[in-house]
Amino acid sequence: MLFSVSSPFITRAPHPPSGAGNQLKMSQNPDKLKSSEEKLNALEEDEEESLDSSDQSGRKRIRQSAPGSHRDDTPKSSPSRPVSIEELMETAKGVTNMALAHEIVVNGDFQIKPAELPEHSLEKKVRDIVHKAFWDCLEAQLKEDPPTYDHAIKLLGEIKESLLSFLLPGHTRLRSQITEVLDLDLIKQEAENGALDISKLVKFVIGMMGTLCAPARDEDIKKLKDINEIVPLFRAIFSVLDLMKMDMANFAVTSIRPKLMQQSAEYERKKFQEFLEKQPNSLDLVTKWLQEAADDLAKLGHETLPPHCNDGATGGASALCFTAVQNQAYLKLLKWDHVNRPFPETLLMDQTRFLEMQLELEQLLLVGTVLLVTFSAAGPALIDVPGFAERIKTIVKVLLTGMHLPSFNLKESLATVGEKVCAEVNSCLCQHGFTPFSAEREAVLKGQIQAVGSPDNSISKLIDSRIQKFLENYLASSHQKSLPAIPGGLGPIQRELEEIAAKYIRLVNYNRMVFSPYYDAVLGKILTKEESQIVGKSEES
Repeated sequence: MLFSVSSPFITRAPHPPSGAGNQLKMSQNPDKLKSSEEKLNALEEDEEESLDSSDQSGRKRIRQSAPGSHRDDTPKSSPSRPVSIEELMETAKGVTNMALAHEIVVNGDFQIKPAELPEHSLEKKVRDIVHKAFWDCLEAQLKEDPPTYDHAIKLLGEIKESLLSFLLPGHTRLRSQITEVLDLDLIKQEAENGALDISKLVKFVIGMMGTLCAPARDEDIKKLKDINEIVPLFRAIFSVLDLMKMDMANFAVTSIRPKLMQQSAEYERKKFQEFLEKQPNSLDLVTKWLQEAADDLAKLGHETLPPHCNDGATGGASALCFTAVQNQAYLKLLKWDHVNRPFPETLLMDQTRFLEMQLELEQLLLVGTVLLVTFSAAGPALIDVPGFAERIKTIVKVLLTGMHLPSFNLKESLATVGEKVCAEVNSCLCQHGFTPFSAEREAVLKGQIQAVGSPDNSISKLIDSRIQKFLENYLASSHQKSLPAIPGGLGPIQRELEEIAAKYIRLVNYNRMVFSPYYDAVLGKILTKEESQIVGKSEES
């Protein structure tokens, strides 16, 4: 097991109820879509692993494309055999751990964060009640005459364990200091004899926390020094310790990522093989996906397709052919119908990421088309005006926010885009001494922008084909140092397009690294079959 929720990197020393909010969850950037993990065949009706979400429509599109709801569309293979509850649980655990390792590897923004309970949830209410009862009890003990320190000493013990957990093996001096000052036996003796100075111990704890914490926590440590009452100070200390544990866990994740990258591909492949042995038809969707890619290339008359390919994976022509089909298959993922088509089994953990890139590209297509139409209408006057393209991009992006939601009205939004763009164009023309658009030219530009939303718009089709060609070239040159040139007309959106392409290539290369043996086996059968069909037709003619 490479990394699991029970890993020592993210466990915490037990402490009073104030730390209950320290439950951990996986987190992506706030703008990330919710990652739905559709279960592989036997698990698809029982398990669904979820990450954070900021786009309800994306989540719905993925859920509706669950493999189990489309089995009639897949090639027939060996029937699934019945599985026991134990096998289901074991497989579920394997999928969960595999998903976590995968998330750490492919998501550079992966972080472990405290779970935030819903404001009015029963769990939060119960937690708050228990916390309050604990701290009220501590306060009552300290107000007794003489004070009772039982609870306070237990808290100091947990603080001691937390501080020791932050130390590295070479921190012998700090370890000795913590052990000596927070000697619980000595503290108990001092409490029994009325000689315990709790404030002095807490001051030592805060100083040690300042020594061990990340620079980002310096402000939190400073605030601790301003708290004078002992119970609120204890609560604040545990709160900051929780943050320090998050920092430590995320540092550990960052540290293990390079090593995890080396092992994760092998680990995922092993887990998938175990599942494949239990469910032999778990490559049905992959087979159909690769078959369609091969058919697409055959229709295009691609030079790397049979009969030049032999049936072995080691020949140069065959390897080139395999790569060409795989590249075409990966490109198809950016045009996927997530509502009506199940996703290939080997890509389920990345379905949300591919969907997110698809949505980004769809919006970028509209932005690029509007920019091309605008520059064509304005002529050379505004091409070199600094910041003009960025202002137009900002306008279009803002007005197209949420364009994939069911409630979004594209026609109305494009009409508003036309109004805003014309206003910006005229303003810029006036500022630089050019004649602003006449009412007729404004009407023409607004009409062209309105037409961008049509699937048959020729300019939109042109931009789309160039974006797809750029991504295709990016795939082909992914192992080369030089990147492909940006096709004409895409200059204004080059930065956004290259950012999406970089994420896309990272996912594709990792997926290829993990599952290439399965793809090669499937493609070997597909291409051999196609070659035999071509040979048969040649003999008939």
